[in-house]
Amino acid sequence: MPDVSRTHLVLIPSYNTGERLFSTVKAARAQWNPVWVVVDGSTDGTGERLQRMAAEDPGLRVRVLPHNQGKGAAVLHGLREAQQAGYTHALTMDSDGQHPADLIPTFMQASQARPETMVLGRPVFDASAPLLRVRGRRVSNGWTQLETLFAGVGDSLYGFRVYPVADLIAVMARQPWMRRFDFDTEAVVRLAWRGVKPVNIDAPVKYLTAEEGGVSHFRYGRDNLLLTWMHTRLMVEFVLRLPGLVIRKLRGVAPFQA
Repeated sequence: MPDVSRTHLVLIPSYNTGERLFSTVKAARAQWNPVWVVVDGSTDGTGERLQRMAAEDPGLRVRVLPHNQGKGAAVLHGLREAQQAGYTHALTMDSDGQHPADLIPTFMQASQARPETMVLGRPVFDASAPLLRVRGRRVSNGWTQLETLFAGVGDSLYGFRVYPVADLIAVMARQPWMRRFDFDTEAVVRLAWRGVKPVNIDAPVKYLTAEEGGVSHFRYGRDNLLLTWMHTRLMVEFVLRLPGLVIRKLRGVAPFQA
């Protein structure tokens, strides 16, 4: 089993993922110690089963929230506990098996080498990726590039990434958003505004079919509307921040440093 890290942990938010959650957690545990799971009000019984697993595995911690609050809220719950326990960085990954657990050590090593950065997964799609979602994320990525003044965010939606815990908590504590599907994109934008440089690493993403145990809570209408509202808010704030961002970019300071 991997050695225990005192600074970096894996954080997995989960909501009604079913059996796929257990294979995801086992794959993450094979690569890293510790792994924390925040069960976001799931009604599929996975919380109770995971708690039994954690009772036999000191490298696994499980927190079960009483009701569904959204991905960002679940991550924030885990981040606050991580900070209290002395952890400085958290690698977030989805519970549905789309993210490559075998790359956890690679991402953690990149973060340990440059702890002032956020290490972002840049997705490499295969034939399983729905074309509509691939095209849709290009739009979101284009807005994100503009909102960060081209600070180098490789992908705004891929949730396999390492965050500096204190910076992300500070960002989320200052505004009421980033609690649901809007979390991943708004997190990278606001962290870049805070001066956290993005470092990008290619990582495969696999969209599992229902027969393979794949579970998706993405809803095209609802979630695209949420993203539209998010980018509208961010663009308004970007305009206000633009003079300061231009000065920082001309000076080559965070997040625009080499």
